[in-house]
Amino acid sequence: MKKLLFVIPICLLFFSNISCANSAAEIRNEKTVLLREEVLPNGLKVFILKDRSAPLAVFQIWYHAGSANEQIGKTGLSHLLEHMMFKGTRRYGPAEFSKIIKRAGGIDNAGTTRDYTFYYQKLSPDRIHLSIELEADRMRNLVMDPEETLSERDVVMEERRLRYEDDPQNLVYEEVVSAAFKNSPYRWPVIGWMQDIKGITRDDLWKYYKERYVPNNAVIIVAGNIDVDSVLAMIRKEFGPIPKGPDIRELKIGEPEQRGERRVFVKKEAELPYVLSAYKAPNVLQKDSYALDVLAGVLSGGKSARIYRSLIDEKQIALSAGAGYSNFLKYPFLFYLYGTAMPGRSIDEVEKALYEEVEKIKEHAPTEREVQKAKNQIETDFIMGQDSIFFQAEMIGMFEMIGDWRLKDKYLEGVREVTPGDVRDAARKYLIEDKRTVGILIPLKKSE
Repeated sequence: MKKLLFVIPICLLFFSNISCANSAAEIRNEKTVLLREEVLPNGLKVFILKDRSAPLAVFQIWYHAGSANEQIGKTGLSHLLEHMMFKGTRRYGPAEFSKIIKRAGGIDNAGTTRDYTFYYQKLSPDRIHLSIELEADRMRNLVMDPEETLSERDVVMEERRLRYEDDPQNLVYEEVVSAAFKNSPYRWPVIGWMQDIKGITRDDLWKYYKERYVPNNAVIIVAGNIDVDSVLAMIRKEFGPIPKGPDIRELKIGEPEQRGERRVFVKKEAELPYVLSAYKAPNVLQKDSYALDVLAGVLSGGKSARIYRSLIDEKQIALSAGAGYSNFLKYPFLFYLYGTAMPGRSIDEVEKALYEEVEKIKEHAPTEREVQKAKNQIETDFIMGQDSIFFQAEMIGMFEMIGDWRLKDKYLEGVREVTPGDVRDAARKYLIEDKRTVGILIPLKKSE
């Protein structure tokens, strides 16, 4: 089961003694403040997570600036801007940000997704002020040298070549997602289309930066064995004076009904044929997502799961095969099946066998044991990082970007309530032939 999971200690799912005010909230247990939330007058939302046992501190800043916030003809802005955020401000030169963090014994990095871009540093608790000062500086004082912009644009274009242009299966994935959606901004890749990246100008990036990198479009999370009041005071001092930006309009996305199967074919130099079959599916904000999560586990949760056992062990027609579900997103996305044919076997055999496993579940609900195993795997993955303060913070940030950080408390509860009948009903409702988009990789020889 291919699924990216962020994890958080299970103890954080059970809070007591919640006290709230208009702009701040504290969640306590008997010994210490576990989580404090505050919204600054300029709209910046701040979470402070205290853990006395943590050996380090984590600073994360999240912006509602993912590829879904771009537009046709300007795809790739979010990812390229992430690169440019390390190219210096009026106060600090190019690459100085990372050098300062490294000299303090820390590490830093960033990432861009469909829904957000986030930046983070890991430092000793007594150095967390560096993150606060540096991130506040580049929220408002970024310098975009035209030559640096062109140079970094070339870097991103090369990154795209390596990740997609030269990777046959990723090309199939791109084509399937693009064909599956007509109206959703998820239909273009996070890194952007090559022609769009080529056309991005310094002015395009600057406008996007000034529009999106503002306090009222950001969330800060600081976690670790830190002094909560002191950290909040520093954040108020550094970020408080930054003016609020224009109100960000929430996307209203409605996907037109799909009235028949869609198929795309990708001819690319490769060794073996590959199939990816994707079905539109709800995100984690919808109750059905829990049953689909379990369905992915029943189909593809290890070597004892149905797809591996049937296509790889018994029929021996696939070199690799499985199912996946992307539900930790702000808007509905996809549930998918995939497989690579064994040498000498046809991709039609693999595709047909994948659908047969789905039809079996539609006809007869999976066993209680299968469902419980899948739920156990999901729960284990979800809490696996319970000793990591970084993932505690990341879980808060991710769910806050999706809709509300409190959604993380409901996720496991929803999964635990799934029954075999729910899994069968979800397969019947969403894994429909007329609602799927299929991509086929047709391998070419080098001479071709």
